[in-house]
Amino acid sequence: QVQLVESGGGSVQAGGSLRLSCAGSGYSYNNYCMGWFRQAPGKEREGVAAISTLGGKTYYADSVKGRFTISKDNTKSPLYLQMNSLKPEDTGMYYCEAAPGTWCGLTLVYYNYWGQGTQVTVSS
Repeated sequence: QVQLVESGGGSVQAGGSLRLSCAGSGYSYNNYCMGWFRQAPGKEREGVAAISTLGGKTYYADSVKGRFTISKDNTKSPLYLQMNSLKPEDTGMYYCEAAPGTWCGLTLVYYNYWGQGTQVTVSS
């Protein structure tokens, strides 16, 4: 059973930066797709960024391309999300999620594990 714990959220002004971290344990597959999803009040959870531990290919939502960077060295290393040039619309609860196997992308239904989330608030 994969367990994920997020940290690094907080409150910043627009244009600021935050770095989210996700510590994981219980990995039983050789490969995972690791993703960051976010959910704003009253909205559905949406994919922000994902990375495959098989080759390191990354995926980003159009809204964060050029501003956010996802990274992870290997299956057991922490997952990070560097967020720069933050905007008020980036506000939400950010979740670290894991999908076992070789598939990777931003489709939420394929993810089996997620953490409790860390809150990001960006003020204008």
